[in-house]
Amino acid sequence: MTFFQLARRNAWRKPLRTMLLVFCVGVAFLIYGLTASFLSGSQGSEGASENLLGVVNKAGRAQPLPLAYMNKIAADKDVAALAYMTRMRGFVGAEKNVVVTSAVDPRLIAGVNGKELGLTPELLAGLDQARDSVLVGKALAEAQGWSVGQRIGVTAFQMTKANGGRDWSFEISGIFNGADASTDTYFMIARYDYVNAVRARDRDTADAFIVLPREMASPGLLASRIDSLFANSAAPTKTQSEKQFLEAFIRQFADIGLIVNLVVGAAFATILMIVINTMVFAIRERTFEIGVLKTLGFSRSHIMVLIVGETMLIFVTGGMIGLALTKLATVFAGPTFGLVFTPVVLVKAILIIVVLGLVTGILPAFNAMRMPIINAFRSR
Repeated sequence: MTFFQLARRNAWRKPLRTMLLVFCVGVAFLIYGLTASFLSGSQGSEGASENLLGVVNKAGRAQPLPLAYMNKIAADKDVAALAYMTRMRGFVGAEKNVVVTSAVDPRLIAGVNGKELGLTPELLAGLDQARDSVLVGKALAEAQGWSVGQRIGVTAFQMTKANGGRDWSFEISGIFNGADASTDTYFMIARYDYVNAVRARDRDTADAFIVLPREMASPGLLASRIDSLFANSAAPTKTQSEKQFLEAFIRQFADIGLIVNLVVGAAFATILMIVINTMVFAIRERTFEIGVLKTLGFSRSHIMVLIVGETMLIFVTGGMIGLALTKLATVFAGPTFGLVFTPVVLVKAILIIVVLGLVTGILPAFNAMRMPIINAFRSR
């Protein structure tokens, strides 16, 4: 009989107790998987670029920047591609049904991050068919039940038209999927020339410039040079990477990362105490058997491997069940709740399983190693 078989039989000698432990571990890793997937998908920082730069008004994103800034930014030798964007927040039907429309120059945005968004030549050609055409992200289209060719109405919260109205009408010319599951596709892409011509205020301005640095160029140094260009202007800028901006934006409302760590830490601490306490009693029940194993020639290291292997089996079984349930949840409910089960989440979960399995087994294994054979036989 191998060590694995012996550990498996020891673990399942009391099936109810083992199943409850596996259930507790599974719940803990389900909590971890869902919260980490929410952080990865909804916050978007996992898939955000540290290279792509965003230039916004230092006073806040609500304050626009002149389009004339574009020529000065493009003149920097480390700028490989440059685009501009105006963002319109509005709602469809009810005010709680919020949608975001990014008005851009299609060709420029395709040169900056078209690959990440999945902007194919066919999609860009469809956007050129009419000035009020829009491309809708896959996540937004699925949530709203929209399809290509459909005309939709969006009521803007602040951006008014020249006639004083806030109702904007668009026709869906295509749906973009994004490069992978972590790409944010819960928004629409409209033509800047149409929005700029129709809106009543802030014409010929942009909410942000999107900068793609050249290869081998330092994004941090480029960001500093861009901000220094407009340091003494009427509208100074603040340049950040996409990842930095998303993290800062989320922290305006709450430190989601801290909340996730506290919730997961509390769950794992509770599970750890339950499993350690249960394993200590389980090993105490087998005191006589451990004495027999030592008499048969099992060394202290063999005893440790046997007990730690038992706890590892419980954590691996429960952890894999929890992660499998997380994957199913992200497949069926991911687009609705912004859950993205990335490889990073999976690797972190596996590392936690290994560490907790080892830590949990050390105390009962240490007690079993120190136990004299004569004391073990007296327990019978």
